[in-house]
Amino acid sequence: MSAYLDTRVSLYASRLWPDAALDALIGVSDDEVADALNRGGLPQLAAGYAPKSGRQQDARSLEQRLIAQVLDETRVMIRPLTGPARGFLTFWTARFEISNVKTLLRSKMTGERPAAALARLTPMGTFGRLDNQDLAHAEDVGELLRRLEAGPYAGIVRHARRAFEQSHDPFTLDAALDRGYYEGLTLHAQPLENTVGTPFRSLMANLIDRINLVWLLRYRFNYKLPPAQVYYLLVGSRYSLSGRTLQELAALDSLDAVLAALPAPLQARLSGVTDIPGVFARMEHAAAEQALRVLRSSVPDIARAFAYLMLRERDLRAIRAVLRGRHLGLAEADIRMVLQREPVM
Repeated sequence: MSAYLDTRVSLYASRLWPDAALDALIGVSDDEVADALNRGGLPQLAAGYAPKSGRQQDARSLEQRLIAQVLDETRVMIRPLTGPARGFLTFWTARFEISNVKTLLRSKMTGERPAAALARLTPMGTFGRLDNQDLAHAEDVGELLRRLEAGPYAGIVRHARRAFEQSHDPFTLDAALDRGYYEGLTLHAQPLENTVGTPFRSLMANLIDRINLVWLLRYRFNYKLPPAQVYYLLVGSRYSLSGRTLQELAALDSLDAVLAALPAPLQARLSGVTDIPGVFARMEHAAAEQALRVLRSSVPDIARAFAYLMLRERDLRAIRAVLRGRHLGLAEADIRMVLQREPVM
């Protein structure tokens, strides 16, 4: 166990935003926003916030600043780590590079100039593993996928390329990349689940079960995909929603039927939910409660670090929603409704 990491996580935990602070951010004046962000340990966002100015950061700049915050904190936390723990937290950041991959792929589909696509990518700093210049100058989507398949994310890209070759559907390509990433994450998590045990496994279980259930509901009932395709796009799971259970759920024909067929603990957790956003919000809330319990306990440092990162990103998503709502001039009540964030004790 690393005393450095435990101490660092405890210091970072003091930066988590209480719900009262988030609510206050909705109502402060424009001149006070930067101070509120600084007090919340978000100097990068504070420095980029220019109220009452045509230079106010757009959504893309805001997103990049939020990601930079996550990468900076993760870089500090992995310093003492080696082996599976370091590999896991490093791979946790790869979600952002996979998002860059999606941007490059869409640029090829639309014929966008390489320079314009490169300007929209999120800087990955020391976590970057791809040669974006080389990828941006690939001749077409097929060539870009072949170059990616020869790189560090070959396992993620291989299945996505096959899915795209069969359908030529950009949505299927994006969904297959997401599935490939999270299956890679579960592989990186396996050694830690075996050594750290329940505290770490509980965090992964809440994450993957939520992803699979929300994706299943969206793909099946929003996008009207057939059961076999829905199941193919879900993450292979060893948690509460096993592969067999997901296959059975994907064959059902309504949201109510899916919720009624869930394992008893999930049924109880989702009691009274009537729509897909409600499913996501309720499951995210339960995951946040579990992460906070892990963070406040004396479990191994890697479990506390992962719990902190999950809670930090939950905060950052909420802050992003508040700042975007303010930028759009939404009423305070409308911003609070968009958040759908229940207090975490």
